[in-house]
Order: sequence, then structure tokens, then C-alpha cells
Amino acid sequence: MTRGSASPAGDRLQAARRYAARGWPVFPCAPGEKVPVTRRGFLDASTDPERIAAWWKSGPDRNVAIATGAPGPDVVDVDQHGEAGNGFAAWNRARRAGLVTGPQAIVRTPSSGMHAYFAGTDQRSGKITGQHLDFRARGGYIIAPPSAVTGRRYEVVQHQPSDATVDFAAIRSLLEPQHEKPRQAQPRRDAERPRDLTHLAAWVAAQPEGNRNDGLFWAASRAAEVGDTGALDAIGRAARSAGLDEREIERTIRSAQRGAARPFADREREAG
Repeated sequence: MTRGSASPAGDRLQAARRYAARGWPVFPCAPGEKVPVTRRGFLDASTDPERIAAWWKSGPDRNVAIATGAPGPDVVDVDQHGEAGNGFAAWNRARRAGLVTGPQAIVRTPSSGMHAYFAGTDQRSGKITGQHLDFRARGGYIIAPPSAVTGRRYEVVQHQPSDATVDFAAIRSLLEPQHEKPRQAQPRRDAERPRDLTHLAAWVAAQPEGNRNDGLFWAASRAAEVGDTGALDAIGRAARSAGLDEREIERTIRSAQRGAARPFADREREAG
């Protein structure tokens, strides 16, 4: 983890190189924004020194983004939404329960929220509904110091050597216990109880940049679990209208369908 530079562009190339040197794939985002510059976003993330040098030579003030999930870090994202609420109460509950101990770094975000970095795993990104707490892992990315958004920088406030990991399923079970309620036998019989899934396509289309792929996977999984192919088609169209890459959309929907086809017990072990 690197502390921010005092200059506007700072040493963002050097920061990107340091992240890459520890095995974390990086890629550039537009100056002052969270929007990827590369065509495929985090899928283009790299640790190759020449590619990294070329990216930041073309734009020294570009923000530095890290692709999360192994080999990159897992990051607990504590949001600060002002009057709408923040995730610090949820974070403190998880901390008191011993679920978020020993982070490698704590980073203050431009909104006065917080990123807590942990050793990367193969868990998927996710979020706790209504708790202002997100999890950035496989399939996601974060903006890293010394980047800035809306004129305010990401700043390291704590840094320590650590190989601690975080179990997002355990955090979700604590904060959103209804999500983990066990189902009775033959759980996939839910398909026999019609659900209205028409809202899922609009929900996917409304997801902000950085959350769209995660949102697509979640929505496609819900539709695949009940075998609603019409909803899957609508979700795919919504993802395309939101700007997601066609190949990534197809890959994500196939992954959701494979997950829905697995035995329920296996999916429960991988939840979160």
C-alpha cells in the first residue's frame, strides 16, 4: 500500500508500479473519476511494467484502479452517503464480532468512507442491502491512493503487514441473517411459486459504473434459479444498454445459470 503524493498527478505511475510489484493487477481510470480508460475495465488489469508505463505515460493524472480478488486484495467498502446513512455501524458490528480483524490497510475515501484491504481470495464481490457496506473481490475493482475523485484524494490512514482474510458470507450472516435462512427440502421448487422478476432488468440498468457486472450476476442468478428465460433475456438487454461488453454479459449469465444448476447445498457453501 502506498501513501498519496502531494501533487495533483503525484506519482501515480510509481504507485501503480508498486501495487503491481506486490502482484496486484492495476489499470487506469479517467482523471478525477472511477470510470475505466481501458475498453474492458478491470478485465484489462495487468502487472506488466511496460503496459503500466504506457497507460500512465498517456495520462499521468489518471486514477489508479486495482482489480480485486486474488491475486489482488479483497476490500470491505464502508460507504458514506451523508444524510442517507453510512456503513460504519455495520463495520463496527462486524469488528466487534471478530470478522474484520487485521486488515493490511485502511484507506479514507473522498466521501469520508473507508476501504479496508485484506488478502485476496476467490470470493465474489457483493453488498449488504441497506447497510451501506460493499465487498470488492472477484469481479470488482477499487480506486486506490494517491488517486482523487471530486478533488479529494484516497488516503492511507493505517498500514501494516498482514495476511488476514475476510469471510464475506459470515459478515452477511451477521448483518443480514434473513439472507442465510435455511430452506426446506427441494429448495428449487421455488420455481413453482411465480415471482415477478420484471423489476430486475431496470435494476441492472440503473447500477452505477463499477457495480454493473456484480449487479448483472446477482440478477441473472435470481432469474436462473426460477428458470425465467424471459427475465434473463431482459436482464441481458439491460446490461447492454448500460454499456457492458457483450462477451462479459454472456459469460456472466452463463456463470449464473451454472450456479443455479448446482445442488442447493453447494450453492449455500459458496454464498456471499
